[in-house]
Amino acid sequence: MDLNGFKASSRECHGPEDFLWAAGIENTFVPQTRPGHRALDEYELMGHYENWRVDLRLAKDLGLNALRWGIPWHRVEPEEGRFDWSWTDKVIKYLVEEVGVEPIIDLMHYGCPLWLRKEFANKRFPDLMAAYSAAFAERYHSLIKYYTPLNEPIINSLMCGMRGAWPPYMRGDKGYVRIMLQIARGIVRSVERIRAIDPDAIMVYVEAAGLTRTVRDDLVSVAQEEESRGYLCFDLISGRFKHDHLLFSWLVRNGTNPDVIFELADKKVELDIVGLNFYPQWSTKQLYIDNRGQLGFRETEQEGGGFGELIRKYYDRFQTPIMITETSAVGSDDIRETWLEFSVETIKSLREDGIPVIGYTWFPLFTMIDWRYRFSTEPLENFYLELGLYHLNRNGSGPRWIASPLVERIRHFTQNSAEFIGRLKPQHEKV
Repeated sequence: MDLNGFKASSRECHGPEDFLWAAGIENTFVPQTRPGHRALDEYELMGHYENWRVDLRLAKDLGLNALRWGIPWHRVEPEEGRFDWSWTDKVIKYLVEEVGVEPIIDLMHYGCPLWLRKEFANKRFPDLMAAYSAAFAERYHSLIKYYTPLNEPIINSLMCGMRGAWPPYMRGDKGYVRIMLQIARGIVRSVERIRAIDPDAIMVYVEAAGLTRTVRDDLVSVAQEEESRGYLCFDLISGRFKHDHLLFSWLVRNGTNPDVIFELADKKVELDIVGLNFYPQWSTKQLYIDNRGQLGFRETEQEGGGFGELIRKYYDRFQTPIMITETSAVGSDDIRETWLEFSVETIKSLREDGIPVIGYTWFPLFTMIDWRYRFSTEPLENFYLELGLYHLNRNGSGPRWIASPLVERIRHFTQNSAEFIGRLKPQHEKV
């Protein structure tokens, strides 16, 4: 897909032949260990470091034209300033030249290197992230056009800053805010360095998107605040976060120097593509008051009925092309196929209404490891999570992957985009 046209004029009409049909290989990396916490390296646990050719060929077999794939920073920079690209050299060349799909590179899917003490909380983190990103772009800019500087700032801030589950193991609102500001600064500086090397690089900014509901009128303002948190990183890096922002006082009261916010606004980046990660069973929350009188959250709308509403909200706010960068569903193949059909139909409807949804990613491509593995002593086979289009063959003989019934449906979509995605209505045609 020629997104340079979008950079020049994101309101131009792009046909179904330009649509990015993608999948993604789960690439969460939490290599640090501590008592009770095992290393979580999805590539290692799923055997991708050894079986990458077989794994990547699945994308070609599906007829995809893009693949989200991540760089293990902790491996390619084992010591500060010393890079080892021997593995990524082979994989990226194969993906581009043999498989023939466009990589959308996750530069960070967590994955701070082991030598980076205090990880995101390290004062040098933004500059170190930018230096790593620049080193990658310098080596691969002739092969790579699409970059995600950092996947899901919200999840990183929750796991590393509020819940103390991942390093640097901070807790509470102050931890969340500290990590979020560090991430925002790292993204802005990385984008600046990448674009200095390749001005035509296209950034896909990916966030864990969601909706917040409440059945109580007195909790509406709380739901609005929760919704604003979903936009926080994009607001910070794009210059939309100013002193009158709904969350300004929350950031300042939790240790943010306003000068840092204004620095980000001065160095704001252009949002080429907004990437939304949405899972029907997990991405819509309902606020309620529990039996103790405390604010609680529970998952609601298991069928994902608010998917189209979510996309419209992000487009209304950022006026930027949207890509669905992660989606899938938990449950039987029938449940998963129902979600596939509904979500693609929703995208077609939005495009017909002039909302520029320019790509769809089923994530992951194949079996992944549930993150709970990190906090358990149970064997690995207890943590296989089957969200993907292909399931791991656990019999020990035969092919590595077993196709689910969704594979043929995805192939049908990719071969018939005009029917299933349709034409993106130009803005001037909207009534």
